[in-house]
Amino acid sequence: MTAARELPQQLINYREQHDSARMSHKRLLQTHSSVYQWIEYGLYLIAGVAPLLAHITFGSEYYLHSTYRYLAVVTCLLMIIVYPTFGIGRRSLRGFAGLRRLFNAWGAVLLLLAAVGFATKSSDDVSRLIMIFWAISGFCLQGLVAVALARYKLHAHRVASEACNSVIVGSGDIVYQLASRMAGNIWLDEKLVAVCDFSNSQRAYDLPTDVRSIFNHDDLISLIDKKEVKRVYIALSMKETPQLLEQYNALKEKMVDIIWVPDIYEFELLNHCVREMAGLPLITLNETPHYSGARNFVKNAFDRVSAAILIALLSPVFLILAFLVKRSSEGPVIFKQERDGWDGSTFKVWKFRSMFVHQPETVVKQACKDDPRITRIGNFLRKSSLDELPQLFNVLFGTMSLVGPRPHAISHNDFYGDKIKQYMARGRVKPGMTGLAQIRGYRGETADISEMEDRVRCDLEYINRWSILLDIKILLLTPFRLASKKAY
Repeated sequence: MTAARELPQQLINYREQHDSARMSHKRLLQTHSSVYQWIEYGLYLIAGVAPLLAHITFGSEYYLHSTYRYLAVVTCLLMIIVYPTFGIGRRSLRGFAGLRRLFNAWGAVLLLLAAVGFATKSSDDVSRLIMIFWAISGFCLQGLVAVALARYKLHAHRVASEACNSVIVGSGDIVYQLASRMAGNIWLDEKLVAVCDFSNSQRAYDLPTDVRSIFNHDDLISLIDKKEVKRVYIALSMKETPQLLEQYNALKEKMVDIIWVPDIYEFELLNHCVREMAGLPLITLNETPHYSGARNFVKNAFDRVSAAILIALLSPVFLILAFLVKRSSEGPVIFKQERDGWDGSTFKVWKFRSMFVHQPETVVKQACKDDPRITRIGNFLRKSSLDELPQLFNVLFGTMSLVGPRPHAISHNDFYGDKIKQYMARGRVKPGMTGLAQIRGYRGETADISEMEDRVRCDLEYINRWSILLDIKILLLTPFRLASKKAY
């Protein structure tokens, strides 16, 4: 009987097994936490608060000791919440990439502490000098912990008595992408010994000489029977997923670990991740990145606190520009226009008026060079982007963010929505006053559709890469990049 004819019965068997597992309340996705992982978390916690503990023990400001004790406790709680979201404890922090991830996690904790101090009005109770010393020394100590742990893991891997031999089974590019990553990863406690490509196609990937290529199921079974293989990865494209059950049934009686590697990269992903719900595995393919949980708190607190501070500092500039706009021509000082917000909402974006008052157009025309609608002061405001300053109030009221995709006119969204792939995905996050596209020079008029495509590509990259440190980097670079391309 062919595999196609056996598939219905296999599905029935699988359903029966699934029902049996559900009746016994067996979790489909187990949490593989280890004692080592918790020890690692403990070492980072100790390294993070050690400078504060030292100050409490040896410092002379006794009246502040209780404040620092509370600070140490809150820091530990925040590290327990924040560090797992950055992969700390789950992945080896090796090289500069690992230290950068640790730096991002520690920076997020410090920003959350600053937000808590601002909200509780307790920031005046601590010494600024001590906080700076603690921030630097805490990271340095955690960096030493990360280096020591990385060296220990490498040593443990090298002295292991026997590595687990593995085989990758499947077809398509995903097989060779996984193989190239496994073969070059010294941190894995296993060794790739063969690749079984059932498509029998020649790929352009170079594999190490000690990795064999096999092209039929009999050779795979032979390797397993000789006890040369302990783990099998099944890597198939999504269109070949029905073959997964066939491969699983053919191997489940063998004494090997079986791991499925779904090729989700065939999709156009947006902030993808893997999680679980009540023991059920969930693969998120498309998700709004930072509007839930701790990430939402960090993003929202950073935006609103920064906006309030900037409004206070720039209030003289607001008054001067408002006076110049009022003197330039008749009409309101502030121009309000409806724009698409995030997740399908709309809002009124605020700007200093830079054009003469005119009848609104059905299709909003982008400003261009020597545009007769623009006033003299408006020309200066637009080129310097000072006309965008009132959007700080949009940020303060929560309709915009300091950093994010720039809000386009609704008519522009209607025009580009069906012409540029994933254009509307920009609306999955709050629009921003500046963004990754702007610091890369994609600002102002988009005379050609390819320029808008470049802008959208940058916006999607920002959504996928978002972190609070990326926001800070974009904000710091924005003033220096305003002159990279003129806005009209």
